[in-house]
Amino acid sequence: MSERNTPRYALIGLGILLLVVLLGVFIARPVQSGDAAKADASTAARPANTLQSLAELDTKPPTRRHLDIQTWNTAEGAKVLFVEARELPMFDLRLTFAAGSSQDQDVPGVATLTNAMLNEGVAGKDVSAIAEGFEGLGADFGNGAYRDMAVASLRSLSAADKREPALALFAEVVGKPTFPTDSLARIKNQLLAGFEYQKQNPGKLAGLELFKQLYGTHPYAHSSDGNAQSIPGITVDQMRAFHNKAYAAGNVVIALVGDLSRSEAESIAAQVSAALPKGPALAKVAEPSDPKPGVTHIEFPSKQTHLMLAQLGIDRDDPDYAALSLGNQILGGGSFGTRLMSEVREKRGLTYGIYSGFSPMQARGPFMINLQTRAELSEGTLQLVQDLLRDYLKSGPTQQELDDAKRELAGSFPLSNASNASIVGQLGAIGFYNLPLSYLEDFMEQSQSLTKEQIKSAMNKHLAADKLVIVTTGPTVPQKPLPPPTDKPAEQPLGVPEH
Repeated sequence: MSERNTPRYALIGLGILLLVVLLGVFIARPVQSGDAAKADASTAARPANTLQSLAELDTKPPTRRHLDIQTWNTAEGAKVLFVEARELPMFDLRLTFAAGSSQDQDVPGVATLTNAMLNEGVAGKDVSAIAEGFEGLGADFGNGAYRDMAVASLRSLSAADKREPALALFAEVVGKPTFPTDSLARIKNQLLAGFEYQKQNPGKLAGLELFKQLYGTHPYAHSSDGNAQSIPGITVDQMRAFHNKAYAAGNVVIALVGDLSRSEAESIAAQVSAALPKGPALAKVAEPSDPKPGVTHIEFPSKQTHLMLAQLGIDRDDPDYAALSLGNQILGGGSFGTRLMSEVREKRGLTYGIYSGFSPMQARGPFMINLQTRAELSEGTLQLVQDLLRDYLKSGPTQQELDDAKRELAGSFPLSNASNASIVGQLGAIGFYNLPLSYLEDFMEQSQSLTKEQIKSAMNKHLAADKLVIVTTGPTVPQKPLPPPTDKPAEQPLGVPEH
């Protein structure tokens, strides 16, 4: 399920899967804080909100925004991370709960339904009144549920006459939802319609099957949206019980960014924390077992075949994260210019796009390669992709590829923490995954110091071309040989993906 803003009209989707493929999304690079002390004199003297010209940049990376992250715990046990940002008269608040589908236990979909029902009703207000209440204050409410986590967010003006009523409504919505039965029936119907849609989408079918094959009996195996068998039977009592347990103050990270003083941030965090059910943090999800490699085919009447190749990757605090992130960027994590895109699309015209990525989570998330190609070339394309991965693991990146990837990473970081909304998301992740406050700066420094040998070693430590779990979805048709590589493929890739 993707994060959404009020009002919400559709809950169709697979949840984190194509957040993982998939949360695109492949590996999300962390926002970088920068180090003002290392800037040269001319950069340090520049006002914080001015733009840099291309001529001024020359070969230097753009200036990165410095984040002074403050942290504390509330009386109820909630972890708080705060960055003061006075540039705009507003603030962003994000609550991150360990309340994703990995906590569903034997009720698949209860985490998603509970999160979706938060803003459907509170005492004296239905979903329309809640939406009008936020809108009338110029505030914006958002929520979403994934495999590891569930979130609720608020963006509001920081002036007290707008901030205080918006926070009061937000605290009531997140802390005391009433789970009205009419809204529950509507949202269940939307989810059930989504499951019917999945039957007509080969990419969705492949993704669902891939996670089953990859994770077996582990909680990550099932879709965060549940399934057509589980959703109809979920009751209000089950959602209330899940809310009391998973939305407890001890199970949340509170992230705040914006036009607030430390004392104002402390007051907001205390107000929100006190409004939540009382309770401790939930236990971290267990690590999955290594799956049996192999190929599963799903027959589907289409002109193209979807190919998904995966194996277990890493959890979020793995020390090899920086090396794997940069190594994957070279393999297939970017767009044009990656090994996979160059060989499969640009030289042979076999696909519209091919991407790879690590999706680290609380437990080992997947490494995945995803593409679709013409059905009559699917077997050869699959073999080509496996060979390309094998060759990359054997040879590692070239020095030119590594230098280019480092420059791209350094140039993209300032864009990724240019807004308060992006920063509050990064704070939530730092708190949720128990990363050090210096993580953003550490990641950048580690990435820029990596050598070819370190990247090759890390990739081979965590990946193996002969351990892939593979799912294909498409028709069984006679196969044709692949065209040879050329700078001008005879048959250009399809202009638009089939699904």
